[in-house]
Parts: sequence; C-alpha cells; structure tokens
Amino acid sequence: MSSQNVINEKSVLVFSALLALGFAIAGLAVGWIAGSLVIMFDGIYSLISLVLTLLSLGASWYIHSRYARPITRALLTPLVVAIKGAVILLLVSYSLYEAVSSLVEGGRAVNPSLAVLFGIVNVVGCGYGWWMIAHKNQTGQSQLVEAESRQWQMDTLLSLAVTLGFLGAWLVAHSPWSDYAVYADPMMMVLMSFYFIKVPFIMVRNALKELAPVTVKWYRTRSIA
Repeated sequence: MSSQNVINEKSVLVFSALLALGFAIAGLAVGWIAGSLVIMFDGIYSLISLVLTLLSLGASWYIHSRYARPITRALLTPLVVAIKGAVILLLVSYSLYEAVSSLVEGGRAVNPSLAVLFGIVNVVGCGYGWWMIAHKNQTGQSQLVEAESRQWQMDTLLSLAVTLGFLGAWLVAHSPWSDYAVYADPMMMVLMSFYFIKVPFIMVRNALKELAPVTVKWYRTRSIA
C-alpha cells in the first residue's frame, strides 16, 4: 500500500471513530428518553463501532510501522475484521434475546414521535458516513476501511428500518388498534436481528477463510525458527 493510501486509511478511520462517538452519545440519550430498545441498540452499536474503529486504527498503525513483520501484517488485518464481525454478531444475538423477552413480558411503550425524528437524523448521518467511507475506499486497497464501510452500511439500513418501523408504530398508536403499539419496538428488533445477523456472519466467515492459510504459514515459520 502506498504512503498516500496509508494516510487515507488512517484519516478515514479517525473520521469513522468521531462519527461513531457522536451517534453513540445521541442514540443512548434519545433511546433512554424515548424508552426504545431499538434506539438503545443503535446507540450501543455505535459505541461498539467506536471501540472497534479504535482497534482498526491501532492495527493500521502497527501494520504500516517498521516494527511489523510481513507475516504479522498478513495475520493482523483479517484478525481485526474477524473480531469486529464476532462482536457485532454477539451484539445482534443479545439484542434478539432482549427483544423476545420484551415481547413475552407484554411489549414496550415508546415515544414514537421522538423516535421518528431521531430516526430521520440518524438515516441522513449514517448514510453520509457510509457514502464517505465507501467513496474513500473505491480502489478497495484497505480491508480495514472496507470493514468500516460494512459497519456503516449496517447502521444506515438499521436506522432506515427503525424510522419506518416507528412511523408505522405512530400510525398504529393513532388507530383503533392502539393497544398493540407497545409491541412495535421489540418486534422491530426481532425482525432486524434476523436480517442483520447475516452481515457480521459474512465478515467473520470471509476473514477466517483468509486467516487460515496465513496462520498455518505463520506457525510453520515459528516452528522452523
């Protein structure tokens, strides 16, 4: 990777980290106020995205430093992608459990008006982050930036689904079936969990496929040494 691409990679990761921090704070605050499991999930997802982006920044610094050996560089990138995918997979699985529990307990009352407003802002912001990061990685030379792009793609689609879901919940709340509005939030979380679980699964699967032969090579190198 050229020096310009290295600089570009680091600047994109810093941009992603700052954007994730902003959405994490906003999502947790609004989710708490609105009483929404889905918005809280979105905020926690952004917070985890921030931690994972910092992990990518550390990996990027080490990979391009003079201390890294070629075999270590080859190992580190897919390893970071696998970790990111595994953490997101765990988060989605836990959120699915919480949503099912909420449904069993009789639903969850939320403020749909506030949720819809937040959702619109979230869709625009996350969509911009996804577009910007994908645009910066058009050549596809950085797997770390590609992983960031997938994270923001997932967050954008999540925010869009949340917004549409809360719009539907608002309509139900102002209809003769208003008693069923309390099931909208956990039901959306269940549906989104089943849909979005595919993205981190693919991340982990592809990273492990790349990691396996490099790990074997690394192990043989250490055995010879």
